[in-house]
Amino acid sequence: MKKLLPVIITVLLLAIMYVLFIWQPGDSSMQGAVPGLSGSGLPSGGDFTLQSLDGPVALKDYRGKVVLIYFGYTMCPDICPTSLSMMAGALAQLKPEQLQQVQGLFISVDPQRDTLQRLDEYTRYFHPAIKGLTDKPERIAELAKRYGAVYQKVVLQSATDYVVDHSSETYVVDPQGRLVERLPHGTLPEQILAAIRKYLQDK
Repeated sequence: MKKLLPVIITVLLLAIMYVLFIWQPGDSSMQGAVPGLSGSGLPSGGDFTLQSLDGPVALKDYRGKVVLIYFGYTMCPDICPTSLSMMAGALAQLKPEQLQQVQGLFISVDPQRDTLQRLDEYTRYFHPAIKGLTDKPERIAELAKRYGAVYQKVVLQSATDYVVDHSSETYVVDPQGRLVERLPHGTLPEQILAAIRKYLQDK
């Protein structure tokens, strides 16, 4: 047993290092959980068309702009408001001519409750340059998969009926329509601003 002790300790240490530095938790049952990867190691991303209060919106409509994409829902208690506040804080620091080159998109993963009117009011509260989008559940699921976003409905015994657990990255799309960066939850406005400015024509 004494001879095996160093081996056991080594295996445990390796397991701990794996969990701390390599392993990424995930749930294969979550929608959009198996994104395709591009050569850069990022999800494939790509064009899409979804619905807004003003009518259909396509990613290609924003060619020439830096686009920030976030998947969430309006009844999210804390993560979405925090992320959109961070995005709005970055947008507020842009010069007017720079702001014209940037568009924020908030894509609802809760189309059952998020009407177009509700999405429009919700996003405008944070910043007028953020637009709310949604569509049929299957279209949202397909798009989330391409961008690497994951989400899952969790039924509750409460007045809200259910919540939606979801990933909380902000996706940066360059003026050519390519997904170029993923910003983790908690990225500060100054860091979001730096990411935007890398792709602006007028820096």
